[in-house]
Amino acid sequence: MRKQYGKVANKKDQRRQKRRLTIRNKISGTSERPRICAMKSNKHITVQVIDDTKSVSLFTVSTFGKNAAAESCNIEGAKIVGARVASVLKSKNLNAAVFDRAGYKYTGVIAALVQSIRESGIQV
Repeated sequence: MRKQYGKVANKKDQRRQKRRLTIRNKISGTSERPRICAMKSNKHITVQVIDDTKSVSLFTVSTFGKNAAAESCNIEGAKIVGARVASVLKSKNLNAAVFDRAGYKYTGVIAALVQSIRESGIQV
């Protein structure tokens, strides 16, 4: 995986980038177990399901755009996005996945997202 170029000015963002690279070195998605990558901001959340062996993004679910799953990036919105991700995974006959938290701490919105995916029957 290619490292970020340039310096990150914010110390909090520097720590997140370091965590992201450390996590990404250990996690890889396959055709049977794709990688679920979650990205969040203050307003929105985006979940991308990736097959790293083919370097292909299978699908994306987010809280903005034409096919928005929810309105905002709160715990309720994360549960709705997680349920939508699980339903698309089931329609593609995938029952297991690997979760990539992209350096975010496993609390709040990220934890609610994964919990919703697990409750829908996907092994994460």
